[in-house]
Formats: sequence, C-alpha cells, structure tokens
Amino acid sequence: MILSPFQTFITIIMLMLGTMCTRFLPFIFFRADRATPQYVQRLSRVLPYAVIGLLVVYCLKGVSFTSSPFGLPEFISILIIAVLHVWKKNTLLSIFAGTASYMLLIQFIF
Repeated sequence: MILSPFQTFITIIMLMLGTMCTRFLPFIFFRADRATPQYVQRLSRVLPYAVIGLLVVYCLKGVSFTSSPFGLPEFISILIIAVLHVWKKNTLLSIFAGTASYMLLIQFIF
C-alpha cells in the first residue's frame, strides 16, 4: 500500500497527537498538588507483576510438552532466570542471561 503525501502527513500528525496525549494526560489528570488516587497506587504495585506473568504465559503458549524436546530449553532458561534474579536481584542480568541461555540451548543442544 502506497500512501499519498497528504495521507502520510495525516498519519504522522495522528501518531504525534496520540503520543503527546499518552505523555501529557497523566500530568493533567494527576497534578502534583493533589494526592495520587488509591487505585493508581494499587495499579503501580500490581501491574508490573501482572505484565511479567502475561509475558511468561505468552512466551510459553507455543511450547509442546508432548513432543521432543518437551519444553526443556524453556524450563532450563526460566530456572536460570529465577536463580539469577533471586541471587543477584538484577533484572537486566536475568533477562539477558535467560535469553542467551535459551538461544544457546535451542541452537546447539536441542
């Protein structure tokens, strides 16, 4: 699909407005002179864990536990991530090590 210059301009403007709204609206709705609502505080505590859980489920949705390699690369990588995170408490290290271990496992072992 090829867009005309006008359609391209309109698309860029709409993307810019959408980005600006997501950046500016929190500062408009949640001013510094007022207390943050309780539901927003609860979401800020709960949502990161929910997102991580959702990502784990999404990543494991295509794993077949009934055929070879029976989900072993995924299980080993998740175990490495959990051990590293409990031991070092470094999210970036856990993510990098888990990704690297998974890629090495599926490329060279399984």
